[in-house]
Amino acid sequence: MKPIVVLGSGLAGYTLIRELRKLNREIAITLISRDSGDYYSKPMLSNALTQGKTSASLVLTSAAAMAAQQNITLLAHCEVTAIDTAAKQLKTSAGMIAYDKLVLALGADPIQIPLQGNAADSVLSVNDLNDYANFRDQLETAKSVAIMGGGLIGCEFANDLANAGYRVTVIDPAPYPLAGLMPEQAGSQLLSPLSKLGVNWSFGAAVTAVDALGSGYSLTLSDDSIVQADIVLSAVGLRPRIQLAREAGLRVNRGIVVNDQLQSSDEFIFAMGDCAEIGGLVLPYVLPIMHEGRALAKILNGEDAKVNFPAMPVVVKTPAHPVALSPVARGASGSWQVQSSGAGIKMAFYDEQDKMAGFVLTGDYAPERSEMTKKLFVAI
Repeated sequence: MKPIVVLGSGLAGYTLIRELRKLNREIAITLISRDSGDYYSKPMLSNALTQGKTSASLVLTSAAAMAAQQNITLLAHCEVTAIDTAAKQLKTSAGMIAYDKLVLALGADPIQIPLQGNAADSVLSVNDLNDYANFRDQLETAKSVAIMGGGLIGCEFANDLANAGYRVTVIDPAPYPLAGLMPEQAGSQLLSPLSKLGVNWSFGAAVTAVDALGSGYSLTLSDDSIVQADIVLSAVGLRPRIQLAREAGLRVNRGIVVNDQLQSSDEFIFAMGDCAEIGGLVLPYVLPIMHEGRALAKILNGEDAKVNFPAMPVVVKTPAHPVALSPVARGASGSWQVQSSGAGIKMAFYDEQDKMAGFVLTGDYAPERSEMTKKLFVAI
């Protein structure tokens, strides 16, 4: 009997396997990972310094222990180079591997901004344990960090690095933090609290060049200003890994396009997590992955199921000024309305039918996310 093969040992892949094992202990499962296959929480990468975590201590369960606990075949450090959809086989560095059903839980890669300068290749990103280990090593001799990107991950790293005593400069062409997720009245709430920690903000210009300067770097911005730092960290966003699916002839857009059963354009291939696009949306957050894992486990076990997303608030890990929000789709028709303000702000987004379709809570209002979530109209 051919196994169910899962590509990717991140939160999506392991969530699916755990949920499937709750339903069926016998079905054959093979997990293929291009790294060690150790289980860890990727969201912890952006606040691990404050907690004193090394890459080794971030590992929650080793690959060997996960394989034994979940009764799976685990192929670590294995590269998949092609999917033969007709033969239902994978071409891998470990040879050809057949599958009955294939689940793509491939994750996403950091977006690489084209940069000039003789040190453009020295810009770091932190997207997995190996990246974090390298980042930690370089921080040993650093005092300052320039972060490209003032979105969710950039703000989380800024808070974490400032807590750990580093001088931080956040650079973003947008006019305020978290501009892709919330209105300016809310995003601007982060400015003063993080500044008090030692975060410097540089808005309205993007990094165009990175050059070596002594033991550090000189960053040239699009407005010709200069920022100097010992380390440059890129946090400008993630791009779903879709190349393998595209080359296999699967339908792709921003992500691998799937239906409400997480089925791709090939009936035997499914996708979930950061690489998947469902209902026109890519949902790179923990809660959607948990719901996808539970639904897909039932489907792979032969049950009639589909994924239904409830309202899923996002918590931004900026303890200097907590933020919780339910994002609104780009270009959504409606308006943001301030409901309360003080040591933070409480805002709700109302659509054209006057239904609450999103919210943002900052500072003292962040603990109200459960109450606000109950009021949401869920359109997914």
